[in-house]
Amino acid sequence: MPKPDAHIPANYSRLMARELGLSAKRLPTLLAGTTLKVEELLDERCLLTPGEQIRLLENALALTAEPGLGLRLGQRLTPLSHGAMGFMAYSSPNLHMALQAICTFVPTRLSFARAQLSEQQDQLICDVGFAHTLDPAVHRCLCEAIAGMFCSVAEIIVGRRVDEASFAFPYPPPTYQALYFEHLTGTTEFAANCLSISLPMSVARIPNASANHQNYLLALQQCEAMLANMQAQTPSFETRVKQLMLSRPPGLLSEDETAAELFMSKRSVARKLDKEGTSFRRIRDAVLSQQAADYLCRDQLSVEAIASLLNYHDSANFRRAFKRWFGVPPETYRRSHMATVQPAKA
Repeated sequence: MPKPDAHIPANYSRLMARELGLSAKRLPTLLAGTTLKVEELLDERCLLTPGEQIRLLENALALTAEPGLGLRLGQRLTPLSHGAMGFMAYSSPNLHMALQAICTFVPTRLSFARAQLSEQQDQLICDVGFAHTLDPAVHRCLCEAIAGMFCSVAEIIVGRRVDEASFAFPYPPPTYQALYFEHLTGTTEFAANCLSISLPMSVARIPNASANHQNYLLALQQCEAMLANMQAQTPSFETRVKQLMLSRPPGLLSEDETAAELFMSKRSVARKLDKEGTSFRRIRDAVLSQQAADYLCRDQLSVEAIASLLNYHDSANFRRAFKRWFGVPPETYRRSHMATVQPAKA
């Protein structure tokens, strides 16, 4: 019988088994303490519960004598190892949008992980946390792997090592601290409140040479469907607010109206969204930016017409918002993304 909370793809655990050098005969040692069978783990359709994934991480750490398992796993976590979410990141216009995709859809890949993206002055900051209480060694391993994943994604999208990145880890320096400088780019510090990754906005907005708007939209649809399926029985508060926004003309739903629709105070709405690592403005920006990009690349509408459709009374305000979302003006975005979908000449 399918397990209702099984949403984590088993490919991460298969990747972990390869990193440990486990033969097929030794795979049962990785599965110890679970009801999983080897043939299930090897099935591409296999999905794990949070408890199963955490136990496999505990087993993997017990099976290796080498330190820094998470750092080594991070090197293996290329965008294409993350399914539709990774494909969406790979096809994104820039690193900012790639990280936004990962933060939004990371529950479809690691259901107990939560990520929040924010801007502070000229820095883009990604804070990561976990919904489960984890053993310190497992927590450290996951943080290392996520940091390594960031380096892999960033290097592919920016086209070079991102030495401007900074990593803050929520634990004291491990005895193998020197390995962090071998595996991660940028600077590293410890004893932070949570795993936090930051980089300059100027780097986050460097255009992605592999950006493809059609692929981005296709992956977005797949990710949204997976997330909706996970939340079908207990939708998040963020999902409820997003659904309200999408049921109204673009950009018109206010925080006050949202609170009234949900029969609660504006402060309660803000508190619930903050608990889920987001805010009314972030949701609004995510909805409007997606709609703006879709209009620009699908229809031959003028920028002024799109601004009007999205209920910007002044096209200059829309242009400023668009540049904040994507790092480039609407016309530049349209030219670069329409070029990627032009049919090749015979």
